[in-house]
Amino acid sequence: MPSLPPPPLESLRRRLRQDKARAPAAPRGGADSFLRETFTLPREAARAKAREWFELYPKAAYWTEVESWRLLPGGEVEFTMRRLPSAD
Repeated sequence: MPSLPPPPLESLRRRLRQDKARAPAAPRGGADSFLRETFTLPREAARAKAREWFELYPKAAYWTEVESWRLLPGGEVEFTMRRLPSAD
């Protein structure tokens, strides 16, 4: 059985170029517009810092969250807070 030639892809290439030209440029430093800050603090200070962020930047408006965290030897917590730069 003879193999079929691959389909012409020029139409797809043209469409991808058009979509890329219309899409806004990605923000500097990443694919999203979230602001991140990483802290390394003792456990109680880490809790206080996270509460401070949630008070300053309410989750409903800024999508604030603890993006990641880990316990370090010695009882310290390393964590990254994430939020949008402004509320809508």
